[in-house]
Amino acid sequence: MSQTRRLAAILAADVAGYSRLMGADEEGTLERLKALRRELVDPKIAEHRGRIVKTTGDGLLVEFASVVDAVRCAVAVQQAMPERDTGVAAERRIELRLGINLGDVIVEGDDLYGDGVNIAARIEALADPGGVFVSNTVHDHVRDRLPFVFEDLGEQQVKNIVRPVRVYRVYDTAANSRPASAPAALPLPDKPSIAVLPFANMSGDPEQEYFADGMVEEIITALSRIRWLFVIARNSTFTYKGQAGDVKQVGRELGVRYVLEGSVRKASGRVRITAQLIDAETGAHLWADRFDGSLEDVFELQDQVAISVAGVIEPALQAAEARRSSVRPTSDLTAYDLYLRALANFPWFGREQMGGAIELFEQAVAIDPGFAPALGWAAVCHARFRLDGYAEDPETSRRKAKSLAERALARVGGDPGVLANVAMARER
Repeated sequence: MSQTRRLAAILAADVAGYSRLMGADEEGTLERLKALRRELVDPKIAEHRGRIVKTTGDGLLVEFASVVDAVRCAVAVQQAMPERDTGVAAERRIELRLGINLGDVIVEGDDLYGDGVNIAARIEALADPGGVFVSNTVHDHVRDRLPFVFEDLGEQQVKNIVRPVRVYRVYDTAANSRPASAPAALPLPDKPSIAVLPFANMSGDPEQEYFADGMVEEIITALSRIRWLFVIARNSTFTYKGQAGDVKQVGRELGVRYVLEGSVRKASGRVRITAQLIDAETGAHLWADRFDGSLEDVFELQDQVAISVAGVIEPALQAAEARRSSVRPTSDLTAYDLYLRALANFPWFGREQMGGAIELFEQAVAIDPGFAPALGWAAVCHARFRLDGYAEDPETSRRKAKSLAERALARVGGDPGVLANVAMARER
């Protein structure tokens, strides 16, 4: 399939706190999200001459030929959201984050990819719930053409983009959309709750960023196996990556009592994980520790972090419960490294990125055929590859997705992340 390039305004959108909403009411959330798309978002996109490129779970990628149309559409959607929430409890409200970039994109069929798309997705991840954030390029093109106020948030370092991106928050002065106060805190679950923020990469090598992110992924997985603990999913916590956020604000926005943050250093076959647990209501530091070991000990280090955190949150419960529930996903470090590299650019946009993820997951599975998380993600990728129209032979992709999902299910061992991926792959 031939490739071309063009300049386009890209709008990226997702639902703030989607994992929490799904955890509280899966069927209700899906129905309300479908209604939101049908009654508001999709009509506004059509009204402003936008084209929906793809949907990814709670996410949406839209192309506009005019950057003015893109910003008008985003503001119009956010203006209409409060009216839809009338009479809806705060914990059930759907709030969107919207990010817009203007840049050169690669066109392949109906799909778009390249830095123009990636920057839009990264800006969206920085946005407040209910907010519209735009890049400096967008701001320069629309600031004298639209009756909006643009608040300069300065340069932001975003994942996998070499140069910092200057970001602006958009306010519609006519609608008085500037928030007068911080958003209302989400109610806490009826059991201990925690968010694990992205760990800082202290290796001095940007290429090791994927490894630090992978450590967080595994610590989240280990904590989620503890039945009495409510753990916020990776998709929600990674929106704070690269931000020096206030822990109290994070706690309010995610509806959690505790926040875990830390750093990872990998060098010369050794790993050091530092972590600190914070009470999100008071900002008080409850616990901090450092864990050192060789790469061969990396899974043990992850377990130690999870067990230590669990012990601080609920001292009356024995750490042995967490240890018994912890199952290593693989004993092969090469397979594990390939798996982390594949996850590093999630969500994958475009044929090239998704094809690269599939290749890495399948390499990991070839080394360790029982690596359930890699099997589950490979199944999801093959299913999406077919549905997004990238597969030369859709039936072969469908069979691969089904086979990989069945293999993952046979080896899942109760891992909720693997079960979710199996369900998605088989549903598609």
